[in-house]
Amino acid sequence: MYNEVGHPASLLGEFRRNAVLVPLDEAGGLWSVEMHGIRWICGFTDVAALARFAAARGIAEDEEWEYRSIFGARLLDVVVPAVGAPAGVALDIADERPVMFPPVRGIVPDDVALDAPKNRFAMEMEAAAP
Repeated sequence: MYNEVGHPASLLGEFRRNAVLVPLDEAGGLWSVEMHGIRWICGFTDVAALARFAAARGIAEDEEWEYRSIFGARLLDVVVPAVGAPAGVALDIADERPVMFPPVRGIVPDDVALDAPKNRFAMEMEAAAP
């Protein structure tokens, strides 16, 4: 997948066509982190990348960490909209060249893309305003 770095459209296409590994949190949900108001689902291109992330988090090498294999397209088109808040995908975040797929048009569905004029979150905030 990293062969496409420098070619954003190709990288996105490769991500959408391939399965990535997403670790599960304590509650059995997909592991994610929140940064600057965006929920980032953490995915990994292979077991070695997941192991590097686990080691960086202090998880012992012999400790099991459950994960799911999910196609990138499913993460972006189904999982991200289901989060209910701005969300994107962070790929291989413990590596030298992590890749971020932010919640913007062309990456996630327009109704959850932060740069879309009528995204779900802007409309909810507008409706809640006095």
